[in-house]
Amino acid sequence: MNELIAQSNMLLTDLSAQPMVLLIAVPLFAGIVCRFLPSKGGAVAAVIAFLTGIYAFLIAWPLFNAKAAAFSHHNWLALRLDGINGFILLATTVFSLLILIYSFGFMKGKDRQNHYYAYILWTLGASCGALLASEFILLLVFWGILGVTLYLLTGISGPEAAGAAKKAAIVIGGSDSILILGIALLWVIRHTTRMQGAPVEFGGPLSYIAFFCLATAAFAKAGAMPFHSWVPDCGEKAPASVAAFLPASLDKLLGIYFLYRTTTLFTMNSGVTTALAVIGAGTIIFAVMMALVQHDLKRLLSYHAVSQVGYMVLGISTGTPLGIAGSLFHMLNHAMYKSCLFLCAGAIEHRTGTSDLDKLGGLAKAMPVTLFSCIIASMAISGIPPLNGFASKWMIYQGIIESGRSGGVLWVVWLTAAMVGSALTLASFVKLLHASFFRQPSPEVAAAKPREVGPGMWLPMGFLALLCVAFGLRYLSPLSRFIFPAVNAPVSFTGKWFVGPATVMIAGALFGGLLLYLLGTVKKPRVCRTYIGGEYLDEVYISGSEKSTARDVEVTGVDFYQTIRDMTPFKQIYTMAQWKLFDLYEVGTHVSFFISKIFQFFHTGVLRQYISWYVIGMIILLWLMK
Repeated sequence: MNELIAQSNMLLTDLSAQPMVLLIAVPLFAGIVCRFLPSKGGAVAAVIAFLTGIYAFLIAWPLFNAKAAAFSHHNWLALRLDGINGFILLATTVFSLLILIYSFGFMKGKDRQNHYYAYILWTLGASCGALLASEFILLLVFWGILGVTLYLLTGISGPEAAGAAKKAAIVIGGSDSILILGIALLWVIRHTTRMQGAPVEFGGPLSYIAFFCLATAAFAKAGAMPFHSWVPDCGEKAPASVAAFLPASLDKLLGIYFLYRTTTLFTMNSGVTTALAVIGAGTIIFAVMMALVQHDLKRLLSYHAVSQVGYMVLGISTGTPLGIAGSLFHMLNHAMYKSCLFLCAGAIEHRTGTSDLDKLGGLAKAMPVTLFSCIIASMAISGIPPLNGFASKWMIYQGIIESGRSGGVLWVVWLTAAMVGSALTLASFVKLLHASFFRQPSPEVAAAKPREVGPGMWLPMGFLALLCVAFGLRYLSPLSRFIFPAVNAPVSFTGKWFVGPATVMIAGALFGGLLLYLLGTVKKPRVCRTYIGGEYLDEVYISGSEKSTARDVEVTGVDFYQTIRDMTPFKQIYTMAQWKLFDLYEVGTHVSFFISKIFQFFHTGVLRQYISWYVIGMIILLWLMK
């Protein structure tokens, strides 16, 4: 007994002196404290969560600077820090802290605040554990905790979010089962559950099955097709702070991190990389086409969160250091601008009480900081220079071109999909900005009398928007600091982006356009056909003598791209999407119910019928064995 006590004391001493363990244990323990606070202890829970977030960041920063570290205890607790998980660990703590700051204002006055902050802290601790785990069994533990906290955070909105929470839990839980199968097959091949070692050569079917089992878990966590369907439901029904925390940032960081880890465990070949490219390109196009026709602000952003995963998968599929670096950089950039966009959506919903684009409008003057943050983040996700989204997409484009040097013409398809996806992304954000900020206020907005949110909510939005600018103007700095050490291979640009001259020319063009507007149109307004994104309304055009009638015509911008939905090849696709034929969860549900009905038909409870089935079965077995 004394020896056991001594060993326990030694273990506790080792753990308390190990920052990697503290980064996992402290948020988990603080979450337990918050969870069991009284229901009216929301303010106390918020303070505990905020202090824990600061502590996690202060631990993560020196770990990131350390670049490499390892900790092991009797082979069951194995943690490892290196170039790839070091910067993602730091990003995880930063985004968690920003969400906690935003939550002070967003969650004020709402029920179950102690539960909310507990789930956020558990997610933070489990995310750090999943990133640092160098043992597959340990990874499974934290991966499972993340599935539970995703369910809890999604469902915290109340009964209306129960369906989205269940859907997320089933999709992620199902992928976790496939992950366990992949780990088991990998153990059969490698005879170890460690995540390091010599890469596996693709040979027999076991290696391919193992790879795609692991990749499935990464796709489901990140939200790539065909495991994407939980993301739009979660983004729409969950609180905006939760959507910014999970589908927008942490789940992308963890999913793409694990996909990158998976590719390092195998020696990639052209067949596997082509399969990844197909998934990446398909995710980009399909999801952005779905985003174009959405009427809910948060659901539109959710489909874009899915679409952007396609760029990350596409960058990894190139197999080139430049493409992989662009993928990891885009993963980080996406967490910035997409979190910013969801926080903006939360601010809009907080002040207007709705996220329906048909019921918004006129918010430009009422919410200037939200407008500024939303415009910057919208341009960043659309790949507009000189913002960070352009820098990472530019690298992915070059990585795709570079991969074409090995032969084949499919790289043209991947490049076309990536560039078309960016154009359609910009189109849908023109719709979003117009419908939310620049059209006439809807009756709902006029009744709500919105105003800018408090500093606790606009500070995280503004900070993330400024990061989008900084990481675009000075993109070589974050690349050399965060990304290149993670790739651990020499990265050379085939076409370098010169930020300074390009920014001056873009600014000059914008200034010239503004000057022409001030000198001419602003003083001499002209009457013309209402521009509605290429659409035509019957009898819209009003001549100058009848311009008073034109005021009666209002274009919301929500249906800017209705023509696309009605085009021949896309109409059938949108109809199939409306029937949820691309939703793996819904298809699986219908198949399961169909099979269960077959069993219900035969399972009548009548003993005579069971005996008949028994006799028929025996006859079939005897006939097979003769």
